[in-house]
Amino acid sequence: MKTIYSAIQPSGIMTLGNYIGAVNNWNNMQADKDNKCIFALADLHTITVRQNPQDFFNNSLSFYALLMAVGLDVNKSIVYFQSHVRQHSELAWLLNCYTYVGEMNRMTQFKDKSAKHVDNINMGLMDYPVLMAADILLYGADLVPVGYDQLQHIEITRDIALRVNNIYGDVFKVPEGFIPKVGAKIMSLQDPESKMSKSDPNPNGVISCLDAPEVIMKKFKRAVTDSDTRIAYDPENKAGISNLLRILAVAEGKSVEQVEAECQGLRYGDLKVRVGESVVEMLRPFRSEYDRLIADKAYLLKCAKDGAEKASAIAEVTLNKFKSAIGFVPRQG
Repeated sequence: MKTIYSAIQPSGIMTLGNYIGAVNNWNNMQADKDNKCIFALADLHTITVRQNPQDFFNNSLSFYALLMAVGLDVNKSIVYFQSHVRQHSELAWLLNCYTYVGEMNRMTQFKDKSAKHVDNINMGLMDYPVLMAADILLYGADLVPVGYDQLQHIEITRDIALRVNNIYGDVFKVPEGFIPKVGAKIMSLQDPESKMSKSDPNPNGVISCLDAPEVIMKKFKRAVTDSDTRIAYDPENKAGISNLLRILAVAEGKSVEQVEAECQGLRYGDLKVRVGESVVEMLRPFRSEYDRLIADKAYLLKCAKDGAEKASAIAEVTLNKFKSAIGFVPRQG
C-alpha cells in the first residue's frame, strides 16, 4: 500500500484550477484501494501572508467543507487541519537544523513571494519549504501529488531526508513527486500564460468552485483565445485554446486527444460554450453538497478533530523516531 500525502492552503476561494490540478486527482487516488491517502489544509503555510482573522477562520472551514463536497471521504482518507497536529511545527524546527541557508536562498518561490509582498518578507516565507518537508516526512509519504511550481520543494524535501538518513540511518522515507498527466496546471482564462490563481487581479480569469452557473458561463465566454480559427492542443502556440481543452477533458472525463478531435470544426465561441456548460454540470452537485455541509459546523469540526487525531498518531511515531536518533532524552509518562 502506498501512502499519498498532499496539502492545499485554505486561503480565499477554491478555484477550478485547484480542483482540476489537485483535488480531482486526490479523488482518483482515494478511489484506489491500494492507496492510503492523507490530505491537509495547510493553514500554517497560509499565515506567511497576513490574514484577516475572521476571513481566515471562515475560509478555512469553508475549504474543509468544500473538500468533502467535491469528493474527499473522511471515512476513506485522513483529512485534517495542519495547525491541529503539533508535530508539524516541532519537526519543522528539527529539520531547520539540517537545512542550509544557501538552499533556502535558492528557492524560487521565496523570491517570487518576496517580490509580491515587499512589506512583509518574513522568515515564514523563507522557511516555507522546510515546513512543507515536515508535512511530507511525518507520514512516510511515497507519493506527493504536486504542480510543476512545487517540484523544487519536493527536491529539497528529498535532500533533507537523505541528509538526515546519511547521518542517522533509516529515519525518513524519501518521497517522490507526482504530476498528473491531465490538468496539472490550469491557466487564467484572461491570461493563459499565467496559472489560474485566487489572487488574479482580473476576476474574469478565475472560476470559483462556488460560482453560480451564469457567472461561470459569462467568464468562459470572455476567455482569451487567439486570432486563429483552428482548434488544436498546442500549449506553446495556442495557450488559450489548449487551456480550454484541458479543462474540457477533465470536466467530461475524457482525454485531451478525444475532446480535441470532437471539437474540430467548432467556432471558438461554440467551444467556450461547451466548456462552460460542461464545467457547470461538473460543479453543480458540489455546490449542493457544500451548502448542506457548511450548514452543519458541528459535524465539520468533529470530522476535522477525528482527522487530526488519526494524523497525529502517525506523526508522533515518526517524530519520536527522529528525536531518538538525534539523542533527545525521552519524556516519561
